Amino acid sequence: MSEDLLQAARAAMERAYAPYSKFKVGAALRGANGKIYAGCNVENAAYPQGQCAETGAVAAMVLDGERRIAEALVMGEGAETIVPCGGCRQRLREFADDGLTVHLCDGRGIRRSTTLGALLPLAFGPDHLK
Repeated sequence: MSEDLLQAARAAMERAYAPYSKFKVGAALRGANGKIYAGCNVENAAYPQGQCAETGAVAAMVLDGERRIAEALVMGEGAETIVPCGGCRQRLREFADDGLTVHLCDGRGIRRSTTLGALLPLAFGPDHLK
């Protein structure tokens, strides 16, 4: 079932704009509606102005009207298994709960699957503001 997410993330990663770090990342989210939303990292010469792949995928999902993430996948090349940065873990938490499955991948495929709760324990989320 995650093969479609893997293909979407790979295509996004290939289109990433990473002229400075040379570290391309792709992300794909499956909304609760079953649709797939992809994003890639986009760097900027003013380093803090870049954006992560997960940010782009979340923005595409929200633009489509979806508000729940059912499954997530993040892909990047390198010797270490890629994981979402802290900010992106929080972005995912906005639209999912601790049980969200997050697949961590390199160019060959899924290397590990975990949950958002394991990646971001004791997370602050929308329920805290009710």
